[in-house]
Parts: sequence; structure tokens; C-alpha cells
Amino acid sequence: MPLTSFQKRYLRGLAHSLSPVVMLGQKGVTPNVISELGLALDHHELIKVKLSGGDKEERKAQIDALTSGSKAEVVQIIGHTATLWRRNEKEPKLPLPK
Repeated sequence: MPLTSFQKRYLRGLAHSLSPVVMLGQKGVTPNVISELGLALDHHELIKVKLSGGDKEERKAQIDALTSGSKAEVVQIIGHTATLWRRNEKEPKLPLPK
């Protein structure tokens, strides 16, 4: 179920004080990065990712690869930092407003 604009605004507020948990290096998005991203999302549900892309198109491609590989949703993108969210079905940690 996609996030509503109200839920995204709520999650942006929660993510404001977070530091990036996953940082992409020179190799970009690799299977190992996607598996680490999945583990981080299972543990935190809401994380920030520091992107390594130089231009906007490259960063967009990295975000698309990360979200499709981890089944996460983009909450916001600011510069080289993307905020991603994925519900932990077994142990939900963040209650979402309706």
C-alpha cells in the first residue's frame, strides 16, 4: 500500500534527526548493499541513504535500484540523501497515521 502525503509528511518529521545508515560507494548499488539495506529497513523501518551519484540522473537510477531491490518507498530526497521506509510486517516499530 503506497504512503499517503500525510503519512510521508509524518515520516519526514521523524527522519529529520536521523543520520544516514547506508552509504553508497564508488561501485554504487550492489547485491550486498541491497541486502544490508534490507536488514537496516527490517531493524529501523525508516532510514536515510547517502547516495554517491554525481548528477541527478545517476542518483535517480540509484534510488530506483534501491527501492526495487528492497521493496521500500521513498519518503523524500534532498540532495545526495534519500529517506526510505518499509514496514516490518513481523514487528512494526513506527505507527503510521491514517
